[in-house]
Amino acid sequence: MQERVVEYRRVAVFGGVYNNAQALRATLEDARRRDVEAVFCLGDMGGFGPHPDRVFPLLKDHGVLAIQGNYDESLAQGKTDCGCGYTDPRDNHFARISYEYTFANTSTENKAWLGALPGGRRIRLGAHRVLMCHGSPRVINEFLWESATPTGLLKRFLGQAEADVLACTHTGIKWHRELPEGKHAVNVGVIGRPENDGSSNVWYTVLTAGPDLSVEFIPVHYDFETLARQIEQEGLPPEFAETVRSGWWTTCLENLPSKERSRGKF
Repeated sequence: MQERVVEYRRVAVFGGVYNNAQALRATLEDARRRDVEAVFCLGDMGGFGPHPDRVFPLLKDHGVLAIQGNYDESLAQGKTDCGCGYTDPRDNHFARISYEYTFANTSTENKAWLGALPGGRRIRLGAHRVLMCHGSPRVINEFLWESATPTGLLKRFLGQAEADVLACTHTGIKWHRELPEGKHAVNVGVIGRPENDGSSNVWYTVLTAGPDLSVEFIPVHYDFETLARQIEQEGLPPEFAETVRSGWWTTCLENLPSKERSRGKF
């Protein structure tokens, strides 16, 4: 069956909710104030945070158009691992704790909802053909870092997909690269945890059609202290709460390329 492609003028896009219902609520309220026509989530509803089932009513009630991330795929299929793609033992240690907690506290109904999400989406923003995916168009958990992703690879992805704009997430750090012939690659960031920059806010992206595509990264300030306290009350690692409060990543650092890691504290 041929995919139906809907055309919009202005949309909000985010990834990596990571069980952060406080940030999700604040993001949705902010996006609606910016006159967007639709809100898209590029996957990974779970991870790091407490009370995973609290994000699903917000996603559903606000009509968020979501796709499946690796975390969602693992939860839906009953896997024993989040499939995050880490290779370092310390990264995998914290990823295992986070995934086991999220798996145990996500309802059967919500796991089924995650399992029904598509693996990607296509939309049009005016003349721009947009391809949305979680990691990359070829692998759900591929990390497309700003410093380590060749422009030639991005051009190849867009050419193979017959698209003008690639929107992805998964790395946890936003970036935008303008490509030849009016094409774009946009890592839309995540709203589940801060960006390893010493600030407690998180980020999402607004894309607006025009003669060229407008890409705006929007900071979201939310009640991070409540989130941090809930992490502690649920017995999750104190490192997770420290990241929420400080804005510096304390876990899942080892797969960062040197350029991205040098911007952080650890």
